[in-house]
Amino acid sequence: MRILFVTATRIGDAVLSTGLLSHLIGRFPDAGLTIAAGPAAAPLFEAVPRLERLIVLQKRRWALHWLALYGQTVLRRWDLVVDLRGSALAWLLWAGERRVTAKGDPNPQHDRAAEALVPSGAPVLAIGPAANWRGKEWRAERFAELPARLTAPDAPFAAARVAVLAAAHERAQAMPLLAALPAARVIDLVGRTDLLTAAAVLRRCALFIGNDTGLMHLAAAAGTPTLGLFGPSAVEQYAPWGRRTAVARTEITYPSGYDYRTTDTLMDGLSVAEVEAAARDLWQRAVSQAA
Repeated sequence: MRILFVTATRIGDAVLSTGLLSHLIGRFPDAGLTIAAGPAAAPLFEAVPRLERLIVLQKRRWALHWLALYGQTVLRRWDLVVDLRGSALAWLLWAGERRVTAKGDPNPQHDRAAEALVPSGAPVLAIGPAANWRGKEWRAERFAELPARLTAPDAPFAAARVAVLAAAHERAQAMPLLAALPAARVIDLVGRTDLLTAAAVLRRCALFIGNDTGLMHLAAAAGTPTLGLFGPSAVEQYAPWGRRTAVARTEITYPSGYDYRTTDTLMDGLSVAEVEAAARDLWQRAVSQAA
């Protein structure tokens, strides 16, 4: 089986497309993949399993880049063509199945849902306190202390609201943070958003701070200034992408008998003061870039 996957020019959009790509890899484990992406985004896909070819789609005048891509793909029969750029390419190729959409396709229900969850008003600081395994979770009590520092009267997010995002089964990790926040300024989104609504919510936020998770990457892809907190996972592989991203990390010494399923957090070397400083630095950089 052969799949042609045409994805984005921009890095953020390409990151968002990796969820769909991962689904295709899982659903068709023996398929060979050809991926076409813009020059900035193409390096994201170099290590994709069963990648047969990576085509760098360099934009040209009068949309001639599509003609070039057609020339590179027309001689093969494709079992599936997925085009996230909304072009006519899929309909010109010999393909068993086609799935075509585009970034500009309307999806107003998610924007409306996000507006209802996070109405206009004071700026919003978004926090993702959970992770898929305990070792890379910064302690909940430290997450609870951080917003108090960043929303103090003389802080960058003075009087800001705080949105807490996590899956429904992660409420225990979020509870210390939710309990520490003033009721009038907390936005409890634990278990209340699907992925596209979460992305729309994050676009409405001034800054995101969270553990190394898919939510962190979603925030970066949404264009929100994103600070990822790192311990046992490799920054070189998993850091958020984009000009308005940063990481705060701690060095790790693995305990004897370490087991990722049972070992407690490995992030105690990362202090609240260090994360606060990193958040302030990132925010200043984001403000400078926007000026």
